[in-house]
Amino acid sequence: MTDRNQTARTGPALAVSVALERDGKFLLVLRANPPAQDMYAFPGGRVDPGERLEDAALRELEEETGLRASNPRAFATFDLGSDEPDARVSSHFFLTVFLADDPGGEPQALDDAKAIGWFAPGEIRSLPTPGSMVICMDMLASGEHRLRTE
Repeated sequence: MTDRNQTARTGPALAVSVALERDGKFLLVLRANPPAQDMYAFPGGRVDPGERLEDAALRELEEETGLRASNPRAFATFDLGSDEPDARVSSHFFLTVFLADDPGGEPQALDDAKAIGWFAPGEIRSLPTPGSMVICMDMLASGEHRLRTE
């Protein structure tokens, strides 16, 4: 099996996302496609072959929201594996979450984002999100940085 990250799928795919904060709220997109379809998450996606993680994070943010952030800083990395109950679909990603400087402007739901919005940490807990989002929000709230895999 092949994908955008590897010529032969032998290990986890690389993915990135950006935790962009504005006035105490975080920008989330409602995903239109797997692996987090119909869930809210930070804007992000797969890293292209040869692409630096920082560049991929800013590219994905712009593709999904139209915002051009700057100064990406690695915040946390998660080892995300999932298997569907029927075992037909399996995915494994190393996801690095970045913080970036807010460029201002109004985000738009683009690419695979069905909807977009700014949410306070308490609101995020009531949304359908991947488990890593809750962990990441707790880390952001506590000021904890984790640059190792979970």
